[in-house]
Amino acid sequence: MTQTAETKACNVCGLTVAIHMEAWCNTCGLLYHLNQRADLPGDDCGQVWINEEHLGLEFACDTCLNPVPAGLDDVLDTGEAAQVAGIAESALIELAAIGRVKHRRTGSGTLLFRRGDILDFSQGRR
Repeated sequence: MTQTAETKACNVCGLTVAIHMEAWCNTCGLLYHLNQRADLPGDDCGQVWINEEHLGLEFACDTCLNPVPAGLDDVLDTGEAAQVAGIAESALIELAAIGRVKHRRTGSGTLLFRRGDILDFSQGRR
């Protein structure tokens, strides 16, 4: 899902984030769900806590709090990679075709991406 002023997608679950649910991870800098209103429903995709050393709030998404171990889960198909990068699948395919995003193509033509490469790309383009 492409992020615009009207719609913003959660980096963890990929769903639209309502204004009262917006939080930005201090580790990766990406948007995630964090319910900041007790009177409105909503599931959290991360946490916030008080840093006792700096006496300030720290925000972290579940992706950064619970990193995926290296291995097969580190390999993403086009849909998963587009969700992590916060762009449309068609845009990711175009970027891969011109060499802007590292990828591999299987014998059947499926594009595969490493999670780390997608995160590096998405942080570099913002």
